[in-house]
Amino acid sequence: MSVLLQSLKTRLARLADDIGRRLRQSFFLYLAAVFTVIAIVDASTANYFGGMRQSTFDTMLRLRVNVPKPDPDIVIVDIDEKTLSAMSADYGRWPWPRQVLAEFLQNVEAQQPKAVVFDVLFSDPDIQNPDSDAYFNEAVAGTTNSYFPMLRLPEEHDALSQLPAARVPGAIKGEGAVADARLAMIIPPFTAMQQAGRLGTHSVYPDSDGVVRTYPVRTDAQGWLIPSLPYVVAKAVGKGENAPDKLLLNWRGKPFTYTYVSFSDVYLDMLKEKRARPADEFKGKTLIIGSTAAGLLDVRGTPLDRQFPGVEILATAIDNLQQGDWLRAPEAKLFYLALALLIIWGTAFAFWRHGASNKLDKFYGLSQFALLGFSYATVNMGNVYINLT
Repeated sequence: MSVLLQSLKTRLARLADDIGRRLRQSFFLYLAAVFTVIAIVDASTANYFGGMRQSTFDTMLRLRVNVPKPDPDIVIVDIDEKTLSAMSADYGRWPWPRQVLAEFLQNVEAQQPKAVVFDVLFSDPDIQNPDSDAYFNEAVAGTTNSYFPMLRLPEEHDALSQLPAARVPGAIKGEGAVADARLAMIIPPFTAMQQAGRLGTHSVYPDSDGVVRTYPVRTDAQGWLIPSLPYVVAKAVGKGENAPDKLLLNWRGKPFTYTYVSFSDVYLDMLKEKRARPADEFKGKTLIIGSTAAGLLDVRGTPLDRQFPGVEILATAIDNLQQGDWLRAPEAKLFYLALALLIIWGTAFAFWRHGASNKLDKFYGLSQFALLGFSYATVNMGNVYINLT
């Protein structure tokens, strides 16, 4: 077998030498023509190298030196494993009666937070505890700065829905919108939540490799624009109006970068006659109530970690919109294609004129590092990412 392989290698080497003698310097021009076809097809339809571009982008973010700091005024109130254990004796397994969340909301509102954002979907009424639901609705109605998620279901379910798009809270009729469109969505059954400006979608959609890199700000549904939860939170304080329909998230670091407090620590302290926590702990803060408990399975893959808490993805989107520093990555396909063709033909012409040499090899190799270095510099120096990979 080894003799056969050696013979095959020898023949291939001779064939390559023969082709090289016949083509001589023109070989580089033919090679450039092949790469030109590949570059044009990739840029137009095939996207052969999309995975490579994404993985390079992820690597640059992980190795970034100048990482933006998380907003210290964003606090995640975490329904973690500790909370589930501490609350189970009195309130049972999750989900608890909504009276618990009502009491939390009323107590925390007394501290005058900027916003209270629930990363918890209230999809159905609690038929076992109607009084608890009524109390929760009353507590929500007593606030002007509490926000809640609604869920956009896959569009193939729209044909089965009886919900008119015009009745979706916050939906904006765009140009060419289907006037009598029906949308498959889960809207919380609480009337106080259905007021305009309180509801937004909180779904994220990973790329084909399962990694979340973007956050939908507005979702197009048959021409109707459905606002996201981060958008309605930012809009309430006059931010995010100029945001694109999809954000390229500017991550603040590894998981648990934001300030976290356990829900049980805060809630159980609220029930005490003499509280240990500061009375103005959350004054001016944006609170996000969500969960990192493993049993509740709210994790996603991101460029920085394959087990990233969903509540912190929401926090990052809110932070990006309020700071206006989401990543800008110009598409500019024609520019990138032109630059690729310039490099291909410039290199081919140099080899054609001067032949292969160590100087050209080194120059070409260094040019690739320079392109990567430029991309890396852009993602460190600001919030614009020029993708020259």
